[in-house]
Amino acid sequence: MAITSYPFDGQSVTESDFSRLFREFTDSGVAASASSNAFEISADGTGMSVRVQPGFGVVRGHAVLSTAVETLPIAAAGTATRYDRAVLRLDPAVNSITLAVLQGAAGGGVPALTQTDTGVYELPLATVTVEANVTAITSAAVTASRPFVGHSVGTWGTSTRPASPRLGKIGFNRDTSTWEFWDGAAWTPLVASVSWSSLTGKPNAFSPSPHSHKWTDITGTPTSLPPAAHKHKWADITDTPGTYPPSSHAHSWSSISGRPSTFPPSSHSHSGYLEAGDTIAWANGSKKPHHNSASGSGTWYAVWVEGDGTFCRNTSSIRYKENVRDITVDPAAVLALRPRIYDRKPTEEKPEARRDEFGLIAEEVAETLPEIVTYDEEGRIDALRYDLLGVALLPVVQDQATRIERLEALVEETSRA
Repeated sequence: MAITSYPFDGQSVTESDFSRLFREFTDSGVAASASSNAFEISADGTGMSVRVQPGFGVVRGHAVLSTAVETLPIAAAGTATRYDRAVLRLDPAVNSITLAVLQGAAGGGVPALTQTDTGVYELPLATVTVEANVTAITSAAVTASRPFVGHSVGTWGTSTRPASPRLGKIGFNRDTSTWEFWDGAAWTPLVASVSWSSLTGKPNAFSPSPHSHKWTDITGTPTSLPPAAHKHKWADITDTPGTYPPSSHAHSWSSISGRPSTFPPSSHSHSGYLEAGDTIAWANGSKKPHHNSASGSGTWYAVWVEGDGTFCRNTSSIRYKENVRDITVDPAAVLALRPRIYDRKPTEEKPEARRDEFGLIAEEVAETLPEIVTYDEEGRIDALRYDLLGVALLPVVQDQATRIERLEALVEETSRA
């Protein structure tokens, strides 16, 4: 068996030997507190590049030191989002650790790291999201991914703690017999002390564990005990009944005579639906727009009916909205809508079809203006939001207004000429 030991005086020790030795002392990563900015990547703010802060790190047993802010260029954006990676690249073949950018594929995921045991090893620092067609990298596009070197576990007393600990340094305090760590401001017990009063969710009472008692120790014992389970012959029982009612059983509907032909519904109600006497009724609701003017105090609302039959008022205040943003409606899509006249199919409740109704066909609207089409619970096209049709017409009117203004200006310019 071949045994090798190093380093000793007068002995040739290779780069691989030192790398193997130092990897046992610490992991690969940035040698600093997790809250520091060592090798931190940030947006340059002026174009397609990022800044890298100075720092010290260890990459697979090799040390790297940067003493100044470095700038890394990011390749120009394409027509689809891609993800680039800023890394520290160890290349033993050229005896160096350098900053590099791994460029991702447009529309693809984050590029994989090369991490071999004896060749190239890449330590991730940050992921840069390059949106389609951007000309500058923003702060929101940079996601940190720096790993930090591990911390050795120490043993000390209260007066001999490390003088300049890094965040997360952990050790055993012999004076207090507790594990503690440095939280950036003070030494904190790894396991906090817990008192009964500070516990939440504890039971108010505890059921006793299985145990036994002597009969003589029990108070309130009965003077007599009922007999244990036993049997009697039928002939020995007195006062037996002469007849017996039938046990629980069932009958088929066809075997029942004298049953009613119809069943009037019993008094009941439906949650979320209009009931007799509600504010929206035939007498004061549906007919009101035909026979009465909208007058009187109070606020008037349009009404929506949800899929489960619940009525709700149609509100439009910004108080009820979030994530408000502009939408582009193609005027040509609105102008492509075709008003149609049709007959309504008959139903069991209304066997006579309603004829010559005027409106739009939802499936036709879905081809050009799907924003105002609604779907049922099974995902089928069901109805139209006619209340949104007026909103969709605004871009048409605005486009026509712009064209009229241009034509008027052209006519005025022509007349002056």
